[in-house]
Amino acid sequence: MKYDIAIIGGGPVGNYLATLLARHYRVAVIESKSSFGEKACTGIIGAESYNGLNLPREAIINRLRGAVFYSKTQRFEIKRKEPQAYMVDRKILERRLAEKAVRRGAEYYLNTRFLGFRNGKAILQRFNERFEVNADFYVGADGVNSKVAQEIGAKTNAEFLSGYEVEIVGEFERLDFVELWINKELNDEFFFWIAPMNESLARVGTFGRFDALFRFIKARMLKETNVVEFKAGSVALGIRKPWIKGNVALVGDAALQIKPLTAGGIAYGMHCAYALACSLINGRPWEYEKLCKDIKREISFGLKARKLFKNLNQEQIEKLFEILSSKDAIEVIEDTAEFDKHAKTIKALIKHPKLLAKILKVTPMIIRYLL
Repeated sequence: MKYDIAIIGGGPVGNYLATLLARHYRVAVIESKSSFGEKACTGIIGAESYNGLNLPREAIINRLRGAVFYSKTQRFEIKRKEPQAYMVDRKILERRLAEKAVRRGAEYYLNTRFLGFRNGKAILQRFNERFEVNADFYVGADGVNSKVAQEIGAKTNAEFLSGYEVEIVGEFERLDFVELWINKELNDEFFFWIAPMNESLARVGTFGRFDALFRFIKARMLKETNVVEFKAGSVALGIRKPWIKGNVALVGDAALQIKPLTAGGIAYGMHCAYALACSLINGRPWEYEKLCKDIKREISFGLKARKLFKNLNQEQIEKLFEILSSKDAIEVIEDTAEFDKHAKTIKALIKHPKLLAKILKVTPMIIRYLL
């Protein structure tokens, strides 16, 4: 079977890329799962990104306009008048994108594993059958443990974390606010989140140790026996390169296009998929990484901020909460915050002379990591 482009991985990024390319090329999508949307994913995507990428409205579960930040002893909130992010049903998102790609001419191979390259062809296995697909260009959109990345010898320097998330029944009155809890006594690896789906159901999760999630559920006075769905997965926060080698490119989680501070990857991956599609359609695939330079800068800055977070203790976090809950800090955050651009807000905070002076008293390490 001969194709112009074969996309290995039918998650949200691979499917989105297929919708962009199928009008111009003969496209194949190879997906190891037998259905869509099975991965653990809170599914929160910045509203600006979601609207700009023209993603399906029917996948939106909830519209979020703010967040409440909690430490062990303090809280503050950031809010806007309009929704800043959408929570989506990942199964619907992936399915609608796949349907759109198929209508545009893409061909899908579900329940099909990519085994490797041989003589320029992709070796695939579906059930007990092995077969080959020949394409002029290949794209690895096959996740953090990308087999395509291994095949092209991509180098990885990353922190791998296990993630756990539940859907839990409870009472969640503020439907348009996400809760973010930072308590290193419960989990020193990551924060906890509570993202309401409706008045009585929310997605609750974290990265790190499995038992940390259930300690948090108890501390938040939710009931472990009210869990109606449990999912687990992994994420890699770091750098993988190159993103393109010869006639093979990596995109999405396979390229570690993941926000280091939140571990979200859909928006970054889709923006880079758009860049990859443009470079291929223009006949200049080597420009792909250059077109993603803004995403690369965000990831690089986020990794530095992640290192700073890991070096903070809870006492320092409490002192930072005192600063961030001040009127000056909240004004800066609400004026500059963009859901998919963390660097902009952090830089605005540390460029504020009064706030910077206070932050330096808490953690002089900020000079080393962020300035």
